[in-house]
Amino acid sequence: MKRLAWAAALFCVVPIVASAQSSVTLYGLIDEGVTYTSNQNGHSAWLLQSGGGSLSRWGLKGAEDLGGGLKAVFVLENGFDPSSGNLSNNGRLFGRQAYVGVSSPYGTLTLGRQYEEVAEMLSVVAAGLNWAVYFAHAGDVDNTGGSIRINNAVKYASPKVAGFTFGALYSFGGQPGQFANNSVTSLGLSYTPASIPLYIAAAYTVIRNPYVTAFDSITPRNIIYAPYVQNAEKQTIAGAGASYKIGNATVALEYTTTRFDKGFLGADVRFDNYEANAGYFITPFLFAGAAYIYTHGKISATDASPIYRAIDLYTTYFFSKRTDVYFTAELLKAGGAAKQAQITLIPSPSSGQTQGLLRVGIRHRF
Repeated sequence: MKRLAWAAALFCVVPIVASAQSSVTLYGLIDEGVTYTSNQNGHSAWLLQSGGGSLSRWGLKGAEDLGGGLKAVFVLENGFDPSSGNLSNNGRLFGRQAYVGVSSPYGTLTLGRQYEEVAEMLSVVAAGLNWAVYFAHAGDVDNTGGSIRINNAVKYASPKVAGFTFGALYSFGGQPGQFANNSVTSLGLSYTPASIPLYIAAAYTVIRNPYVTAFDSITPRNIIYAPYVQNAEKQTIAGAGASYKIGNATVALEYTTTRFDKGFLGADVRFDNYEANAGYFITPFLFAGAAYIYTHGKISATDASPIYRAIDLYTTYFFSKRTDVYFTAELLKAGGAAKQAQITLIPSPSSGQTQGLLRVGIRHRF
């Protein structure tokens, strides 16, 4: 009986010791609201839509101290639609992120489904991920809104050294004898000096066979670049951006270019995106921002140049650190060779060259 009592006592102690050396956190965000669009296939429309400000998600993240400065880390993050309860990310249970790895004083190495470096580095200064998903560039053609995640990826993130942080990702194509097919290569570099509130970043990503690798063999729902994904041999994204904080205000500039190799009639298609945005905390609880985004396309096969201009307005009021209500407005105007407009996340394009949007939403973080 004494041995049984000692065994029971030891069994009770072990979980307590283990929990002191490791941690698991449940976190998430729910975003829901009402969206009005001026023109979807020639008609105005009202939508109860999730994710206009931030895409809804929940996740688990954890770390275990392995000693010697090493930690085991993991993230499992699910995307869902609270309007219907359905899974996002083409029905994946953990479609937003799913990875495990090791962190050390020399950096963090992770393996699994992860963000590439354009989304990692440049989303910091873009209005699309910080304020409202609707503000992503031309349907998120450059992934600064983080709509693409990469499967089968090995990723390294360096520690900050003299203000610099470096990141690199490689995704294995998974085809025997064809190592490069469906592979992804991504590099990123950011700089944050200690003396001034400045952030500068640049990133470069190459996605081979993007229709399969990035879009799960499903044509994107945005007409701006959907016609060029299926035939493209490669999608190349490069860009740079910077933000600077002045008191309660932050100003940011960003440029990206996306090329679909042989995306249309055997020739390349390119989209250049230019963004300027500014935000200001009017009070500690009230924030307002505005952005202007200009997209210039070039379809080499026909020499056509589709053009898109977006004006974005955003304001949010924080009831607490975890709950806020927000208002967004966008006007997207097509020009040049572009005859229709389609705002990111809106299910249908306009019948003409203009589409407008108004939304009121509520967002809760946990």
